[in-house]
Formats: sequence, structure tokens, C-alpha cells
Amino acid sequence: MKGLILCGGKGTQLRPLTYTTPKQLLPVANRPIAFEVIRRVAEVGIEQAGVIVSPETGHLLMEAIGDGSHWGISLTYITQSEPAGLAHAVKVARPFLADSPFLMLLGDNLFEEDLHEPLARFRNDSPAALLVLKQVPDPRRFGVAELDSKGCCVRLQEKPKSPRTDLAITGAYFFSPAIHDAILRIRPSWRNELEITDAIQELVNMGHTVLGHVLQGWWLDTGTREAMLHANQLALERIPSGKAKGDIRGHSRIEGTVELETGAVVEDSLLLGPVSIQTGCQVKSSTVGPYVSIAAASIVEGSHVDNSIILDNCSIKGVGLLSHSIVGRNSKVLGEAGTTASLLLGDHSVVELQRTKEGRG
Repeated sequence: MKGLILCGGKGTQLRPLTYTTPKQLLPVANRPIAFEVIRRVAEVGIEQAGVIVSPETGHLLMEAIGDGSHWGISLTYITQSEPAGLAHAVKVARPFLADSPFLMLLGDNLFEEDLHEPLARFRNDSPAALLVLKQVPDPRRFGVAELDSKGCCVRLQEKPKSPRTDLAITGAYFFSPAIHDAILRIRPSWRNELEITDAIQELVNMGHTVLGHVLQGWWLDTGTREAMLHANQLALERIPSGKAKGDIRGHSRIEGTVELETGAVVEDSLLLGPVSIQTGCQVKSSTVGPYVSIAAASIVEGSHVDNSIILDNCSIKGVGLLSHSIVGRNSKVLGEAGTTASLLLGDHSVVELQRTKEGRG
């Protein structure tokens, strides 16, 4: 079995961050999302995987991820010339996939559970495809699967106005080579894309068996700021205790679980876990947390930061409260007492906050 990891797309809902960084390389708990996706592929024993990249950001992904040896997997990069749909990505990858069954994962989706159980069912039952599903409160936002009493898919709908079930199709799919014939039979959707939902429905129409596996744990598509921050929270909650190895000085205090890398300095500050702070960071006269990740070489001084993702080499100074924010690399947020902000900043940004007449930022 091979793997196929989709890391194309433009990440429009996370702009301006994604003008300079592929969304799959944005971090949660200071670890790029794509790294976790690759780990999920490797941990089920897959030794070869293709990585679909775009012409605009492919080189950044290749530089960050490398050849896959870090995870014990061999990676082949495949360029998709345009974002023409998930089924189009499979079509582009056909020379790499050949006639092998494969696990396809979206490079910006995260799962609490590993994929051993659905993989075992795929191997034992030999369907044409197996979809990993999750019950969601608002299925209108997703592709939706309808299952019969045996767990077989009988109908698929893409973002239906009146969903027949609450089972969303997540970013994990197991396919046999039969999917390639199904893709050849479908036509582009109204978005002018080859939809993977249409291809799977075609498998059903052709008489093939398509199974559904319903997850019990959480699943996140990290395509928005809200989803990124939620993923950051969940990832930080999984940090093991006893990882505060940095330099803690003065009247500092730690409450909860804190990951403080060697080379980070905390002085006269309060850390409210869960928090992850990388090497080279300085936290002075500040309160950080809960649910904050701060990447390498960043500075937080005279500020309060909670529920935020701060990328590398940033400076947060004098801000009364920075909350619900993602701050891009090499950025500065400067404030004064009493100022508050919720920001989504691209790399190399500068924001100066001032108190208004009402006393807020």
C-alpha cells in the first residue's frame, strides 16, 4: 500500500499568512500540521507516499519536509499544475500510484485517533474504497455519506442544503485501484473541479462496495483561523508534563503543563499551561497562557497573551491582552497598557495599538 498526501491549494481563508507559507506548514503546538499528517501515514506501516504540491509553494514544502527519512518513509513530490479538485490530484498521481491500493490524506486535516482500525477493515473486507467519517453538528459544510445497515455507502452528497445524515467525509480515504476508472468517468463540477465525492459516488453507481468507518475521536480541518486555534488547543493538551527545561528567573511562576525548550528564558512572568515555548524565546514581565504556542526566537514583554499562535522571531510588547490571534513570522505587535487585540497577521507585519478615548485598543 502507498500513501498520497495532498498539500496543494491556496489556503485562502488563512490569508495573509498563506501568501508566504503553505497552510500545511502552519504549526499547532509548534509542530507543522503536515508533519503530523506524514506521521499518521508512516505509523500504519506505509513506506512510500506521494506528496501533491502546487507550483507556487511546492519548494517550501520540499525544503521543510525533506525526503521523509525523519519519519522512516520515502516521499515523492508530485506537482499539480492547478487546484482542479481532489480527484484531479489522484489523476495526476496515477503514475506514482500505479495499481497499488493507497491511503489518501489531506495535508491540513488532523485526527485524534490513528488509522490502524480503518486500515485493517479495508484490508480484511477488500472494498473499492473506505471513507473515514465523523458525526458533525452541521453537515451542510461537508461532503456527507449515507450508510446502510451493513456500513456500506449508498449515497454521497457534497455540501447538501438538506443533509440526509450527519456523517461528514473527513480528509482520510482508503482506495483500491478501481478509483482511477471512476475518475475517468466523471465530469468537472460547477466549480470546474474533479470532485472526489463524485468519483466515489461513481464507484457506488458501478456496483462497487464503498465502506464507511465512523471516528469516535476528534477530527479537524484546519483551514480557518478558528480551526487552527482549536487544533492548537487540542495539541497543547497532549503535551506531556515535565518538559519545562528552559531558564526560569526572578518572580516567575508556572501553573499547568508547560513545554519550555532549552534556551528559552522566562523572567518575572506567569505561564498558565498548556503552553509551548521554543528555544531562543524571551518572556519578560508577562502572562502567557492558557493555550499559547510561541515559536523560536520570539519575545513577549510586558504583555498578556492567551489562546494564540505566535510564529518565529516575533515581538509582542506592551499589549494589555492579545487573544485569539495568529501572528506571522518576523512580526511586531506593539501596544500600551489597556490595549487589546485579536489578530491574523501575515509575515513581516507591524501593528501598533493605541488606547481609544473609551480606554480600549
